[in-house]
Amino acid sequence: MRIAELFQSIQGEGRLTGTESVFVRVAGCNLRCSFCDTPYASWSPEGQGMSIEQIIARVESFGTRHVVLTGGEPMLSAEMVPLCDELRRLGRHLTIETAGTLYLPVACDLMSISPKLSNSGPSPESDPQWAHRHENHRHCPEVIRRLVTEYDYQVKFVVDRPEDCHEIESYLAEFPEIDRSRAMLMPQGVEQQQLAEKAHWLRPYCDAHGLQYCPRRQVEWFGQRRGT
Repeated sequence: MRIAELFQSIQGEGRLTGTESVFVRVAGCNLRCSFCDTPYASWSPEGQGMSIEQIIARVESFGTRHVVLTGGEPMLSAEMVPLCDELRRLGRHLTIETAGTLYLPVACDLMSISPKLSNSGPSPESDPQWAHRHENHRHCPEVIRRLVTEYDYQVKFVVDRPEDCHEIESYLAEFPEIDRSRAMLMPQGVEQQQLAEKAHWLRPYCDAHGLQYCPRRQVEWFGQRRGT
């Protein structure tokens, strides 16, 4: 399995915000979001090949109970299944961060699903091949339904502009299986000023519509840098 980075930090998003965690970032992704904040795991994958035994040894060296398997897209690798089985056997709490386009029968305590809206695609002018592929693969209803049925979950939407909220409402109407209290709206941005400007209108929208506002605390705490 190609690992872009493996580090200990603090979860900055979602239900477990503030929880000390080990992050295992898998390189490789089947999508190409225009606003991807980890291009070294998607657009230009980096990292080294590691065996399951090597990953386990590194995770155990931190002595932290919570482990986040992220990417890129961790569900691309079938090795995720035995890796998760072993981490659970060792008593680790597992969060998997996925776009919800692929399914694997993984052991998982929290499935953190980030569906990609129409705002996520690359420009057809600058990258027509990936724009077409991204649009065709970003929405997989059968995978979403299976994940929210089989796992404890949260659903995080990246919001760039007010119009995105209408698309999110249409998305949630398509999936009555999703509990609105588990739907989180997160501002798009990698700088504190960007996030603050969007929070100004996004937080009140969430309060008024029974949705959760999801800040990106890691940007506030550490800035946009690797290993955080």
